[in-house]
Amino acid sequence: MEELLLNAEVEQISPELLNKMDAYWRAANYLSVGQIYLYDNAMLREKLLLSHVKPIVVGHWGTTPGQNFIYVHLNRLIKKFDLNMFYISGPGHGGPALVANTYLEGSYSEVYPNISQDEEGMKKLFTQFSFPGGISSHVAPSTPGSIHEGGELGYSLSHAFGAVFDNPDLIVACIVGDGEAETGPLATAWHSNKFLNPITDGAVLPILHLNGYKISNPTLLARIPHEELEQFFKGCGWTPYFVEGDDPEKMHKEMAIATEKAVTEILEFKRNARTKSDNSRPRWPMIVLRSPKGWTGPKIVDGLQNEGTFRSHQVPILVDEKHPQNVALLENWMKSYRAEELFDEEGKLIPELAELAPKGDRRMGSNPHTNGGLLLEDLRIPDFRTYAIDIPSPGSVQGQDTMVLAKFLSEIIKLNKANFRIFGPDETLSNLLGAVFQVSNRQWDAEMQDNDEFLSPSGRILDAQLSEHQCEGWLEGYLLTGRHGIFNSYEAFIRIVDSMFSQHAKWLKVTRELPWRRNIASLNYLLASHVWQQDHNGFTHQDPGFLDHVVSKKADIVRVYLPPDANCLLSVFDHCLRTKHYVNVVVAGKHALPQWLNMREAEIHCTEGIGIWQWASNDQGSEPDVIMASCGDTVTLELLAAVSILREHLPALKIRVVNVVDLMKMQSSSEHPHGLSEVDYDSIFTKDKHIIFNFHGYPWLVHRISYRRANRNLHVRGYKEEGTITTPFDLRVQNEIDRFHLVIDVIDRAPNLGSKGAYLKQQLKDKLIEHKHYVNRYGKDMPEILEWKWNVKA
Repeated sequence: MEELLLNAEVEQISPELLNKMDAYWRAANYLSVGQIYLYDNAMLREKLLLSHVKPIVVGHWGTTPGQNFIYVHLNRLIKKFDLNMFYISGPGHGGPALVANTYLEGSYSEVYPNISQDEEGMKKLFTQFSFPGGISSHVAPSTPGSIHEGGELGYSLSHAFGAVFDNPDLIVACIVGDGEAETGPLATAWHSNKFLNPITDGAVLPILHLNGYKISNPTLLARIPHEELEQFFKGCGWTPYFVEGDDPEKMHKEMAIATEKAVTEILEFKRNARTKSDNSRPRWPMIVLRSPKGWTGPKIVDGLQNEGTFRSHQVPILVDEKHPQNVALLENWMKSYRAEELFDEEGKLIPELAELAPKGDRRMGSNPHTNGGLLLEDLRIPDFRTYAIDIPSPGSVQGQDTMVLAKFLSEIIKLNKANFRIFGPDETLSNLLGAVFQVSNRQWDAEMQDNDEFLSPSGRILDAQLSEHQCEGWLEGYLLTGRHGIFNSYEAFIRIVDSMFSQHAKWLKVTRELPWRRNIASLNYLLASHVWQQDHNGFTHQDPGFLDHVVSKKADIVRVYLPPDANCLLSVFDHCLRTKHYVNVVVAGKHALPQWLNMREAEIHCTEGIGIWQWASNDQGSEPDVIMASCGDTVTLELLAAVSILREHLPALKIRVVNVVDLMKMQSSSEHPHGLSEVDYDSIFTKDKHIIFNFHGYPWLVHRISYRRANRNLHVRGYKEEGTITTPFDLRVQNEIDRFHLVIDVIDRAPNLGSKGAYLKQQLKDKLIEHKHYVNRYGKDMPEILEWKWNVKA
């Protein structure tokens, strides 16, 4: 019965239409080869010469013809079913294909009017590709219709699913390269179908482009039996349809069948789900396209097979001064597409072929979802001040910062039911954000059992898959299509997505320079369970290095905040959720710590990003003897404990206490827009007094960003890669950010402390030894340390 249905579908697609689609495909292939090779003579109106070829030929051909083939078939379905669809190109360097197809459909020339749809525009299109001052060889931010940076493999399918969450009418066609399919993030992403709600979300149509080779090796999925490959995808919950071969006529027929079958299934699944309120998980369709690598390219080059081998991966034919004989081979290859039948005398695609492309916003290069800032709406955000902790005086109450923030986030979820989500790798509860589950479940469309908690086919929280890669990819796709969200993670394991963060930061940097791209919501990280809170996990969970990685990116993109208490965390997060086109990293603790600032003070302090805490200082009206500064919640506690000891035992010592919330304040204003000017920096830190700086992360980061400052008397204490399973305070002692080492540091540097200073220093050294013995004997910190209270009157 199914075979009869497929045959009926073939008969509905006329040979004339298939011939036109083949011609359109040839046009895209011609433009793709031209981009890789040609500098001039775009329409080959004269004999091709070496001078017409770029001096340095750079590009990737292998994946390109297959992607051109896919694009023309998707265009047919968009027109037939009036689909809201766009295209994600996962294979690394398929840039020529997407540029060629958006040029043919007209989207490219609308964005870049100088690349006109005529022979002169075609010449410019060719010249700019992989050329100084031009465009990348991969699908890039400059490519209309793209939300996915093709320079790094592995994230396409996660981005696709992120895009369709809360976009019920959207279908994303995600082309997965078979080399890309071998990466960890992509291998995990096949399971995204267990998190899709067919009622409220859109759909993803994965198309595995199985062309057999990577750079110089075969791909695994191309070298396993057909049955095994089919079973693999069925085991992942997909219904795979196979299109396999190398004969264009046969392949066009089979691809038309498979793509239409897949799309009609998707539409039927969605119709059934919405008319019957059935949010159970369908077996979504996918397509496996097995075609030769470098399809339609030169068969033999220099006596070796090229088409269908790894040799077609990049530039199939070397055409340069050392290989002038290959000019004729290139010319024959390009003429095989018969461009004179496809483009008119002016170099424009002939009308009967241009008619195959969708119109307006239905063109995949013009879909508004691929320029998410066009669709972005501001969040409805409650007044964060209503969630404040009441603090009669500094340090008089204890609070758990992320628990306080969770109540604020819960209200944001309630107010933004279709454009805000929380993402995380099963750490939302562990990071003490559990209050969000009072207003929303986790979204989960796999099997559920009676003992499960907070699972539902619909929900605003996506943290039920233990994969940082997935969460990052989903959130990026969600943001890039015009929505808002946050990623909460353990601080140590956010390092897993270092490279993904880098690619997103690069995307933001490049799109900021493209006038036609609209700003999207910021990527907000909340890093909790941080380095100083590992009571039982030990050394493996101790790594604050993400901050070092983030700070290395462009200053107009990255922001780093380390609020010292809950009220500051509320103020910082309210700010971050309102920003656009940044990456905001917020580090916050979850354990009970003293709270320092009331809400009014916190708001002022966070707005400034740095400030002198006068209530903790005693240098008013005079020059300080020493500056004691902190950045981070635990290190602030230890610094204030040290100040308390110093003010009790050495009351004549003039101490200025500084707290930093916005880490980039330490950088010069000439290097970062948040940086302090030299005058403002010196007014806080002076030009010559010793600065004892207690920092949450690796100490050299503060040195690195403040190296231009006049005051070189900067002594930073921070995490020094010393750790094990130990007590919280002992971890601080091992890395010397504790109050005792801080006081000793001050005594060693502050002037005129005499015998009193020497006596206190010896007492503290003895205390450190006593504490170590206590920990080794009892496995816990000395009680008097845990019971410490801020005991200096403001």
